[in-house]
Amino acid sequence: MSLRTVTLLGATGSVGRSVRDVVAENPQRLAIGSVVAGRDAEALAHVAIETGACFAALADEAAGGALKQALAGTGIASGAGRMAVLEAVARPADIVVSAIAGAAGLEATFAALVPGRVIALANKESLVCAGEAVMARAAAVGARMLPLDSEHNALFQVLGAEPLDSIRGMTLTASGGPFRSWSAEEIARARPEQALKHPNYAMGAKITVDSASLMNKGLEVIEARFLFGLRAEQLDVLVHPQQVVHGLVTFRDGSVSAGMAVPDMRVAAAHCLGIDGRLDAPPARFLDLAAGEPLSFERPDLERFPALGLALAALAEGGAKPAILNAANEVAVAAFLAGRIGFPGIAALVAEVCARDCGGFGTPRDVAEALAIDHDARRRAASLLSQARFTVT
Repeated sequence: MSLRTVTLLGATGSVGRSVRDVVAENPQRLAIGSVVAGRDAEALAHVAIETGACFAALADEAAGGALKQALAGTGIASGAGRMAVLEAVARPADIVVSAIAGAAGLEATFAALVPGRVIALANKESLVCAGEAVMARAAAVGARMLPLDSEHNALFQVLGAEPLDSIRGMTLTASGGPFRSWSAEEIARARPEQALKHPNYAMGAKITVDSASLMNKGLEVIEARFLFGLRAEQLDVLVHPQQVVHGLVTFRDGSVSAGMAVPDMRVAAAHCLGIDGRLDAPPARFLDLAAGEPLSFERPDLERFPALGLALAALAEGGAKPAILNAANEVAVAAFLAGRIGFPGIAALVAEVCARDCGGFGTPRDVAEALAIDHDARRRAASLLSQARFTVT
């Protein structure tokens, strides 16, 4: 088997660490060519040197000097700013891992769609904000989209070669987050440090808060709608605290197949990177159902976790609404982490932004339109944040 070159977008995040582990375990089959991160020059330089990358880029142009200094004498080329990120994407690669957090990853994901490439997608916002445009572009150029999120990856593997019309529905599972058993009153008093204690995964702050509010699961449902080409009503969510079953596919004949694995992102990463044959995921972790606790499932409580309901409503409405929802949520989560609003304020702010008209925007036809919707929604969310009713007292 030939050596596959990987471009790693979001190299210093939790998904990036999982991908690096898989690559290190399979040096005869995988090599990292370019690495991209946000603004941490020292961390990216460490990753570039560790992986033997040829090129490193930071999205933050102001950090370019620090990155160049950190890489001095290594022979690794570097750059910073939007064009440097796009240069990294344009460099030759067989697989591009899209793991830049938030809407910031949309442009790079779209640019990565070139003939013959595999896109290992962990940036769900690319499909939330511009799902139709991204999937249409991938189909037009012959790029292959593989889901790297554990839930979507499980569904993808379960589905296999089954035709779309054989599916009755898909179910994504959620851990329920740190507040699964909390009362509404307790959730209302939740502090950032409590929201950042995910029961199963170590992730970045934004996605961890989204998991606590169940907004993350809502965004994943929107992603699944475009990734698999299903209707909104074919998608469902179950809370599954053990996070062993990552997804379920119900077929039209009544049979149900489950995608199961230990809760470790390296499992999904190994599947996406092993496009020419299965890889070993380090360390070799295999599911032992007899040794674990009993598996349980429950319906999500949309009264205690209204963010999930907002996401499902945005999916049902379609058009620009999913992109508006995502932008408002990013602003709201940042405000919560900064202590500007309480935990219930996240859903409240998103609800108010989504309740207003779409500003004349429709379904985004390309990245530019998606980013225009994102910018407008952020502006409106920021304006609402200045009002006293959203301020923590």
